[in-house]
Amino acid sequence: MLPTFMPVATQAAIKGLTPQQVEALGVNLILNNTYHLNLRPGIQVLKEAGGAHKFQGWSHNLLTDSGGFQLVSLSKFTKITEEGALFASPFTGEPTMLTPEESISIQHAIGADIIMQLDDVVSSLTVGPRVEEAMWRTIRWLDRCIEFHKQSGRDDVQNLFAIVQGGLDADLRDKCLDEMIARKDKVAGYAIGGLSGGEEKDIFWRVIRQCAEKLPEDRPRYSMGIGFAEDLLVCVALGVDMADCVFPTRTARFGVALTSKGPLNLRLSKHATDMSTIEEGCPCPTCASGISRAILHHNATLETATAHAITQHNLVFQARVMGGARDAIINGTFPDYLKTFFANYFGDAGYPEWCVNALRSVGVDLLEGRPDVKVISGDGAKWEYSDAA
Repeated sequence: MLPTFMPVATQAAIKGLTPQQVEALGVNLILNNTYHLNLRPGIQVLKEAGGAHKFQGWSHNLLTDSGGFQLVSLSKFTKITEEGALFASPFTGEPTMLTPEESISIQHAIGADIIMQLDDVVSSLTVGPRVEEAMWRTIRWLDRCIEFHKQSGRDDVQNLFAIVQGGLDADLRDKCLDEMIARKDKVAGYAIGGLSGGEEKDIFWRVIRQCAEKLPEDRPRYSMGIGFAEDLLVCVALGVDMADCVFPTRTARFGVALTSKGPLNLRLSKHATDMSTIEEGCPCPTCASGISRAILHHNATLETATAHAITQHNLVFQARVMGGARDAIINGTFPDYLKTFFANYFGDAGYPEWCVNALRSVGVDLLEGRPDVKVISGDGAKWEYSDAA
């Protein structure tokens, strides 16, 4: 059900958890990485296993990215041509050409329920002609993905999503949106790509809104690489249905638990004698079994069991944030849900100005009835950096 958050299982595993543990948390859609699974274990192994679902013991839904993001994250290994992306394997140095057709072929072998087109990705901070070049190439590559997907006879069993590019340039985004929407009958959904790369949040939300407003309402809209709670809820308010990020699992391995009152840095000494759970009323296995902040502090970043415990909590937290939003939308109480969440999450620290502005753009005023709340410029992310926090 939408909106939803997808945990990232890059190498066909949520780090530290078994598929059975992930399933028990109520998760029913995860993300695998096409680029990495192609390198290791390789397509032949996946085919022999009967696809990635069976390979990793996952019986629920699966989404694969196309490998496009690695054009940015591993750019020193990559050369882009019209044919595709020429990678040097970071493991062996062996050159590999990833074309749109090959990307789809790999995703066919993986067997994901949702597959992504190969896009030409540039950093969100890139300016100049390279942004427009990448945008038009992404459109041409989409056509090649659509054609190969159709010819392979997999278009009725695997859902192909297009990816909107165009950087932070509103005109380029509009051009890309027009081209992608013209292909609506050939794709099952749309992703908003090319963000979460260090751009200012005040720009980020405006691009999200521009794309979400224009994309068809009868197709899922997926914002790639979004994981902070405030980001998720703002994106949902702007019209986004799906999101993914490594944030909840990665931050767990650094001893940070996510809560309705903001992230909790369990490495700080103030938690050393705290016998309360991470969050009262949380149904995750960690909280439900009474595991204390004190023991999590004692072993944070030292014992893998602690990373596993916090990971389970964080995934449930993300699911509760999005599930609460979903229920509120169905019940017609979403504005109240947003106001309550932000009041609890940021408390007296003040609201990020970009969140206030973004939600006002869709008719939700976080400051209504709260004239004394501070508004903080910049990203306004809330973290515990010291015991005094």
